[in-house]
Amino acid sequence: MVINIPSQVNTAIEILENGGYSAYIVGGAVRNILMNIPVNDWDITTSALPEETLEFFKDFRTIETGIKHGTVTVIIDGMPLEITTYRIEKGYSDNRHPDEVEFTDRVEDDLSRRDFTVNAMAYSPKSGLIDPFGGYDDISKKLIRCVGNPDKRFGEDALRILRALRFSSVLGFDIASETAESVHRNKHLLKNISVERIFVEMSKLLCGKNAGGILQEYKDVIFFVLPELEPMNNCTQNHERHIYDVWGHTVKAVESIPPEAELRFAMLFHDSGKPHCKSTDENGVDHFYSHGKISKKIVSEALSRLKTSNKFRYTVRNLVEYHDFLPDRISKKTYKKYIAKLGIETVENLFLIREADVLAQNPKFRSESLKENKIGKKILEQIKEEDTCFKIRDLAIDGKVLENIGIYPSPAMGKILEKLLDEVMDEKLPNDKEKLIERAKQLAGLRKEQLWK
Repeated sequence: MVINIPSQVNTAIEILENGGYSAYIVGGAVRNILMNIPVNDWDITTSALPEETLEFFKDFRTIETGIKHGTVTVIIDGMPLEITTYRIEKGYSDNRHPDEVEFTDRVEDDLSRRDFTVNAMAYSPKSGLIDPFGGYDDISKKLIRCVGNPDKRFGEDALRILRALRFSSVLGFDIASETAESVHRNKHLLKNISVERIFVEMSKLLCGKNAGGILQEYKDVIFFVLPELEPMNNCTQNHERHIYDVWGHTVKAVESIPPEAELRFAMLFHDSGKPHCKSTDENGVDHFYSHGKISKKIVSEALSRLKTSNKFRYTVRNLVEYHDFLPDRISKKTYKKYIAKLGIETVENLFLIREADVLAQNPKFRSESLKENKIGKKILEQIKEEDTCFKIRDLAIDGKVLENIGIYPSPAMGKILEKLLDEVMDEKLPNDKEKLIERAKQLAGLRKEQLWK
């Protein structure tokens, strides 16, 4: 088998081989090449010790990335390459990191410590494909399978549990039965994994093409890392617009929205408040009043625990809180206020949220609801074309202009500017400097001599 690799990678391998050592590209790079997927990171494994690697590449820029564990980063023609010595890992007392690393001169030893067979392959132009655990065959079968004993692999690094789900979701592969059973059996080990790493894996998992299947088949694992979601499971929705329980609806909604982390997290949590406010009327119909606000609180607390960025948390919680808006019943004025409060991008995303929500409901009402969405979008497009101002800073006048007419910085000035903005957004007043000044004078109730003193 011949694989085309970048010249920089080939140069690094040749330098190591000319020095009397073996070297291979390894892991995800090999997997992606065999699947015709673009490679973002090129990792090389070698029999050379890290000190020897540094010596071989002394004419290049090098970074001692993790030299204690055998890794050196070499920059060749602008491309960073991580070069790591073959190693054996021993002891994982924290279920995440090895207690001891021992270098070896056999690539097979290095591959045997890796997580899944599809990631345990190596390649060099000289030696071809090294595949001791059947990774190539598992790619053809579309299968995620642990290298060796899955309980041992997950005990070494519990993050591999979420990585198995992520790879299955992103690649669209099934998880081999023994590996799947071990995932369920060992989910409790995820308590030892940092919330930051959990968030990264969950973000990638949710954006995968098989995210819905994973959320259903491995919901026990999902609920372990995101316990706020579990009350949705088996929470019935006896309502004409619903054909799934809250969790089933949520999974369908996640599948129905573009694969962007903010949008998919929003759909994952959009109905998380429903089990906490469920009521049933005298006709046996279920209602979930104010569930948007409750869901907002739940997702805010969950994302805070996961230590996401403030921007990410703010965006998701707004999408969750306002997800139940009725696009055809909102006036032009109200849309402008939404834009002023949330920003145009969030309002545009609310239409995607609404559409995904509808697609996860009773198909009987789908056409009607999607038509409502189109009506709202037309109103939004009109607003965008009009180049409307949405914030005080968009007004044709500012505080300095008001000072020039005798309205000085004070709470009253702020109220005047807010009133001017409201009237411009209501289309009662044009966003024209002279008209705004005239109206400001009226609002201030000042006599002419007071204004121009």
